[in-house]
Amino acid sequence: MERRRDAAKKFHGARYHVGIDEVGRGSLAGPVVVAAVSIPTDLRFTNYDLRLRDSKKLTARMREEWFRYIKAHPRIRWVVARVYPRGIERMNISRAANLAALRAYRRLVANCKGQMAKARILLDGGLYLGNIRRTTRIPHLSEKVRDGLTRKNISVNLRTHQYISASTITRGDEKFTAVKLASIAAKVTRDRYMVRLAKRHPQYGFEVHKGYGTKMHFAAIRAHGPSKEHRLTFIGFLKNFKSRT
Repeated sequence: MERRRDAAKKFHGARYHVGIDEVGRGSLAGPVVVAAVSIPTDLRFTNYDLRLRDSKKLTARMREEWFRYIKAHPRIRWVVARVYPRGIERMNISRAANLAALRAYRRLVANCKGQMAKARILLDGGLYLGNIRRTTRIPHLSEKVRDGLTRKNISVNLRTHQYISASTITRGDEKFTAVKLASIAAKVTRDRYMVRLAKRHPQYGFEVHKGYGTKMHFAAIRAHGPSKEHRLTFIGFLKNFKSRT
């Protein structure tokens, strides 16, 4: 109980916000990519001439500009993690995304040199820290937190007994700066990867649709069969095909 109260206190006294978001959950090909971004709570973007928004509401050019800004800013720390198609097929997309979230969180912890003890961790809706098997609800947090949180919890990793204050937030990428930045970092990283894949598999048009289920993409799969970059469990009408190298 004492450990739980200490974790709740850290949740409210955070000096850093960590945003975690994913891209590629519904794609037919390529990895699911999760980014974790840490920013100081006092960081402001008032002098920047681009409005910060969820990556889905930005043009590709704006996302690239924001990504350059994220990488160059001395007070922003960011990492990405991926799970590739074979892993997605083995564990399903939700577990794969959560595993990537946990990997990204751990990498950020390693890069931030103790900042995570003073951090509030915010995950976009539907995303959780992967191998955490039990969450403990703290009822009184719901009275104190009025910023759109849909799940307030102290999560415990049963293997290490480490308590992690984390919140999964509906439309977090619209509400919190750190999550918006994470959505941009994940999106740009994945889009660049899919463009590189297109050079190896030019018949699918990955550089155009980034692996999502467009008419163009389905037509290419029917014509050429799936590649090793496709998620066969996502392509029901081709479930008997073997992937091509």
